[in-house]
Amino acid sequence: MAANETELQVLQGTVEEVIYKNTDNGYIVIALDVDGAPETAVGTLGDIVEGETIRLRGNYVANSKYGRQFKAVTCERTLPTTPMEIRRYLGSGIIKGVGPALAKKIVAAFGTESLSVIENDPMRLSELNGITTDKALYISHEFRKLCGIKTIIEFLQKYDISPVTASLVWKIHEGASVAAVRENPYILCDSGIDVDFTIADRIAFDLELDMCSAERIKAGIAYVLRENSYAGHTCLPRQRLMERVCSALNVSEDDFDSALYKGIRENKFCEYESAKRVYVFLTEYYHAETYIAAKIAIMLKLSAPLEKDFTEEIAGVEWTEGIQYEDLQKAAINAALGNNLFILTGGPGTGKTTTLNAVIQLCRGKNKRLCLAAPTGRAAKRMSDLTGQPAKTIHRLLEVDFSKENRLKFKHNELNPLKADVIIIDEMSMVDTLLFEALLRAVKPESKLIMVGDSNQLPSVGAGNVLRDLISSGLIPTVELKEIFRQAAESLIVTNSHKIVNGVQPELDERKKDFFFMPTASDNDTAQLVVDLVRTRLPKSYGYSPIDDIQILTPTKMGAAGTKELNRSLQLALNPPSRLKKEIRFFDVVFRTNDKVMQIKNDYDVAWKKGGESGLGIFNGDIGIVTDVDTHNGILTIDFDGRIAVYTSEMLNKLEHAYAITIHKSQGSEYKAVVMPLTAVSEQLLYRNLLYTGITRAKENIILIGAREVVGRMVQNDRKTLRYSCMKRLLDEKFNENEDDY
Repeated sequence: MAANETELQVLQGTVEEVIYKNTDNGYIVIALDVDGAPETAVGTLGDIVEGETIRLRGNYVANSKYGRQFKAVTCERTLPTTPMEIRRYLGSGIIKGVGPALAKKIVAAFGTESLSVIENDPMRLSELNGITTDKALYISHEFRKLCGIKTIIEFLQKYDISPVTASLVWKIHEGASVAAVRENPYILCDSGIDVDFTIADRIAFDLELDMCSAERIKAGIAYVLRENSYAGHTCLPRQRLMERVCSALNVSEDDFDSALYKGIRENKFCEYESAKRVYVFLTEYYHAETYIAAKIAIMLKLSAPLEKDFTEEIAGVEWTEGIQYEDLQKAAINAALGNNLFILTGGPGTGKTTTLNAVIQLCRGKNKRLCLAAPTGRAAKRMSDLTGQPAKTIHRLLEVDFSKENRLKFKHNELNPLKADVIIIDEMSMVDTLLFEALLRAVKPESKLIMVGDSNQLPSVGAGNVLRDLISSGLIPTVELKEIFRQAAESLIVTNSHKIVNGVQPELDERKKDFFFMPTASDNDTAQLVVDLVRTRLPKSYGYSPIDDIQILTPTKMGAAGTKELNRSLQLALNPPSRLKKEIRFFDVVFRTNDKVMQIKNDYDVAWKKGGESGLGIFNGDIGIVTDVDTHNGILTIDFDGRIAVYTSEMLNKLEHAYAITIHKSQGSEYKAVVMPLTAVSEQLLYRNLLYTGITRAKENIILIGAREVVGRMVQNDRKTLRYSCMKRLLDEKFNENEDDY
């Protein structure tokens, strides 16, 4: 619980006025009558109406703007008892269709028994003029529903579960909500409610339930699989999963086996045997990988390569554009035009964009309908800038929608495919398994899908290693561009990137180009130099904006030169506190007007506006600027590259400062200048493609800071990020199945 209840004060009174209510997160400001004395109370308490008698637990706080307030942690409701209180309660609009006039009529007829009549004998209401039988039943149903929601809110509130989440429980279980949670708290972990397993486990412990029950173990299995999906795994080897679950839950292997197979029968989990090893999936990931494999097999079989050679068309583009393609570029253009599935890969400076522009030009010349997309807003904008064609995020291309269960889905799917002949996806290394499944569902089998990316970059933040699996399957026509063009070869960013990929030490001592190395003696020295470069030296030398043009990228969050400490130092240096700036505290983090922040988890519910356009969804890695702070209600207004979104206090756990971010979070983005502190952190974070990905985020300048030997260790460490997935094996199986299966 948030605080020890013995340390909390109690405040009981009648609600005189609801001053402010946030329906999204249940935060409310109310005026109370406490034995004739006025009091102001605030807290995340759910739906409270005028006339209610409530008992609050919390403490008094001093608000600099609004004075003394009672900040409530819990709220117990007591239905009004006097005729005046009941009339005010019913007349508050808490029940749709019952206003002050009807409330007066009901109380005049039934007095102190009014609420009992509504709940237990609603047909008596139809004796009154203006209330039909149907309306009487409706009023009774809404009142019982209201009491039920309040009951589950109060039950879950002591476990810090918000009223919004409690309302989701009510939507599923209605009047049986409390009984259902008492019987099996792990229903709170189900998709659509998504309470953390550890909280459900605490409720089960408090209720003295069987800690070896199948329900607990199934929830524990799902928890371990879900946590590992955040680390990139779509599945886990059965033996490894069993060891982790049995250890974490202190249960036997027999209990694990029994619960796992019960979960498989209930379609919560799936098993798949690959290379004599059994893997366990959450059902959504197994269905995603099998669908991807089956759809690609269909597209490959339906799109036999064209015999036509496009040499003449390519020569025409060369003549009109005044350029000369090298042989691999011509091969890539031919393959893109001649196949309905194609992958174009290569490092910086190898001509991917030039090649892609030729493909776009030739497709447009054939009047083909094109769609261009990338995983993030920044990547889509960059794609549009480089190609001269409009590009969207994949989410906007597919159009986010929600099911009745409030689960994410997309408007474009098999029944409503994209109306495009050619679909081009850039930054494919960032596309995870679930997003790729959704994309393929929206692609007509006869459409052309061109995937562009750098397979040497880090894999997606989400689960899976899609681009690498597709390439290594050997089934999809692929061209890797390798030749560095002369103009690009003048950039040390480009040439050093290619050296790193090939395991060769980069040039660190050249001081006249765009790649700089600055040695430091300690992590503290590194951190101080980072702040000095961003605040003073780079803006002075190059005219860079510390916020808009410079990005600090680190391998880690921890340590003096990790994102957490650097963000504290950089916030103080670049956006110090001021009487002119408003701010709010969220645990140990202060969010202030003008702060640079980043979304750290996909949230498909966030509403945004951009001019006359509106939409839903702010995604992992999106960076914005805090433009306004409502200190009273704990609300931030954030500008994400023109999309204006409002964040309530309950959404702040999805934000971090973004003056410094991890290299993983930078994928798909480019910055004029990148400052990269490299310190002696864990060997798991010092590997080649992490260094490569960070360096290739820089357009004009990259500055590495730290120890020379750390750079050397990263170049030599060619450890590939291990991700458990069965997609490559499934691709091979589906492609080699008998054609009659399709």
